[in-house]
Amino acid sequence: MVIIVGDRMTFQDLNHFIQALEKEGELRRISASLSPALEISEVTDRVSKRGGPALLFEKVEGHRFPVVTNLFGSEKRIRLALGGRSPEEVGKELKDLFGMAPPETLWESIKALPRFYHFSKFSPKKVERAPCQEVVLNEPDLSSLPALQCWPEDGGRYITSPLVITKDPETGKRNVGMYRLQVFDSKTLGVHWHLHKGGAHHFRVAERRGERLEIAVALGPDPATCYTATAPLPEGIDELVFAGFIKGSSVEIVKGTTVSLEVPASSQFVIEGYVEPGERRMEGPFGDHTGFYSLPDLYPVMHVTAITHRKEAIFPATVVGIPPMEDSFLGRATEKIFLPLIQMQLPEVVDLHMPVEGVFHNLVLVSIDKRYPGHARKVAHAFWGLGQMMFSKVIVVFDVEVDVKNLSECLWVLGANIDPKRDVFFSEGPVDALDHASDLPHYGSKMGIDATKKWPEEGFKRPWPKKIEMDAKTKKRIDDLWKFLGLE
Repeated sequence: MVIIVGDRMTFQDLNHFIQALEKEGELRRISASLSPALEISEVTDRVSKRGGPALLFEKVEGHRFPVVTNLFGSEKRIRLALGGRSPEEVGKELKDLFGMAPPETLWESIKALPRFYHFSKFSPKKVERAPCQEVVLNEPDLSSLPALQCWPEDGGRYITSPLVITKDPETGKRNVGMYRLQVFDSKTLGVHWHLHKGGAHHFRVAERRGERLEIAVALGPDPATCYTATAPLPEGIDELVFAGFIKGSSVEIVKGTTVSLEVPASSQFVIEGYVEPGERRMEGPFGDHTGFYSLPDLYPVMHVTAITHRKEAIFPATVVGIPPMEDSFLGRATEKIFLPLIQMQLPEVVDLHMPVEGVFHNLVLVSIDKRYPGHARKVAHAFWGLGQMMFSKVIVVFDVEVDVKNLSECLWVLGANIDPKRDVFFSEGPVDALDHASDLPHYGSKMGIDATKKWPEEGFKRPWPKKIEMDAKTKKRIDDLWKFLGLE
C-alpha cells in the first residue's frame, strides 16, 4: 500500500515499492532461470555499473522465491524510498528538528518539548498479526533461501541485505544494523559485525554477563526502514524511530515467534535465533564494497531457531564490489542527509563529499569558511572525532569557493595549493575493519591535507595569487553576442 502522509509518499512494504519502481520504469523483470551462485551477481554488477534499473529475478535455480537486487541503485529510486523527497530535503527536516541550542532554562525546556514530541511520535507501533509471519517454520532450513554467492572466491553463500536486530542486555536499547551473514549450513550463520558497531557492542555485553544474545534478522521491510539500517545515526537514536520519521508514520513491529525481539511487521522474511558467548567460527572471504576480498576472520555464530515469511515472499539482496555499484547511491544519500547535523556541530563546514572512488571513508573532501589560522587542521581532527567519520583515511580541506563535488576542480586546487611538507599531517586511531592496508586490524594512520589558501598568520609571507577569472563586463558582452557567433 502507498499512503500519502502530508507531502510525502509512504510505502508500507517492499511489494508496493517494487510495483512503484516498475510503474516508473525503474525495475526490470528477468524471466530467464539463473543460478544464485555468481550468475545473478554478474547480471546485477553489469546493470548497476551503468546506473540501470532494479532487477527482479523471477526464476532462481533450485529455489521458489524470486530475488530482487539493485533496489537503491539510482537517485530516483533513493528519492522514492525517502517518501518522494530528496536527501537534502530530509537533511533539512532533521536540522529543523534538532537545530536548536541546548535549553538553559525551564521555560526554554518547555518550549523545546514539541519538537522532541514530533520525533518521538514515530516510535514503532506493536501489532499482534503481521505479514512476515504468514508462514512459520519452526524446523528452519537456511538452504531454502536463495542467498547469493556473489564472487568466485567468496567463502560461501551470503545474505547481503539483512537488518540485524539486537538489544543491549543491560539497557534494553535496540540496534538495527546491516551486517552480512554467511550461510554455514542449514541451521547456522556467520554474523559479520565489526567491533565498532552496535550489534557487536551488545554481544560484548552479553559475553561479559555469560549470556547468549538473541538476534532477529529482517529481510525486505519497507524501503525507508531498509535505508535506516545503513545510516550512521547518532548514538541514542533508534533506527526504527528514524525510519518512522522518514516515512511520516510509525513502523509496525511484531514480536518474534521464538525470540523476545520485535521485528518490522512488513518484512518478507525473518530469521530468529541467538549467538552463544565465546563461540566463533571462521567467516569469509567475501568480495566487499572496497573492491577487494575481505579476509577470513573469526566471527560469532547465529543459531537459527525459526524462519518466518510472507506466503509470496521476495528475497532482497545487494551485490557489492568495485565501485560504482548500488551502495554508492546509498552513500551519496547519507552524506546529504547528515551534512546538516555535522554543520550543527561544525558550523564552519560548507559542504562535504565522499567520492565513490574513495569507497565512502577512504577519501573525504570538505569545504570550510576559513576563519582563523590552523582552521583546516582543526576541522580535520574534529571529523576524526565524529562517529563513523573516525574511519576517514584521508581528509582534504578546501576553502569555501571550491566545489567539493567537482573532483576535477578538487584535484586542480589540491595540486596547486599545498606544500607537502607544510600542509600534510597525520594522526592515528581506529580504522575500518575492511582496511587491508593498515599494519594492524582496526588500528592505523590517517592523513589530513590543508588545501586552503595560506595566511600570513600561518607563516606564509609571499603574496597568494588570484584565480584567473574573466571580468563581468566582458562576460556580459559575450553572453549577449553568443547566439550570433554560430558556436552553439
